[in-house]
Amino acid sequence: MAHRTLPVIQALRDTAQRLAAQAPYQWGHMGSCNCGHLAQTITKLTKGEIHARAMQRYGDWERQLIEYCPTSGLPIDTTIDEMLALGFSRQDLTHLERLSDSAILAAIPFERRNAMRHNQRDDVVLYLRTWADLLENELLADIQLPELAPSRSVVALN
Repeated sequence: MAHRTLPVIQALRDTAQRLAAQAPYQWGHMGSCNCGHLAQTITKLTKGEIHARAMQRYGDWERQLIEYCPTSGLPIDTTIDEMLALGFSRQDLTHLERLSDSAILAAIPFERRNAMRHNQRDDVVLYLRTWADLLENELLADIQLPELAPSRSVVALN
């Protein structure tokens, strides 16, 4: 799963918020789909710019991630580089496009999980928010506070 860092969590939350606020969503469009929206958040590119980059090589996001090569010089690989550099893996992004990560799905209530569709805006928003919550909870659980010695009360005797 993605790195448990504040920038990763914030990217997921920002993407979910933009989608929830009715940003243009179209699963078949490389810049307006699940990964396309996360790419917009991370790279600050427009949906059109992301789509144009992706069209320089054959395939959807899953195929782009399989064919990814950091030295190809292709603009879509530069976009993927930025996503990976923030803390996502190629597997994370493949799962995002299909809403298929079992750990994230397990955290979604059963009745909702069974009705999830990878190309439905509300389901994508729920998946992104659940993912961010999981990472945030793991991050908080990793924080080790120093053990404090019991304070000694000084009692004044008069």
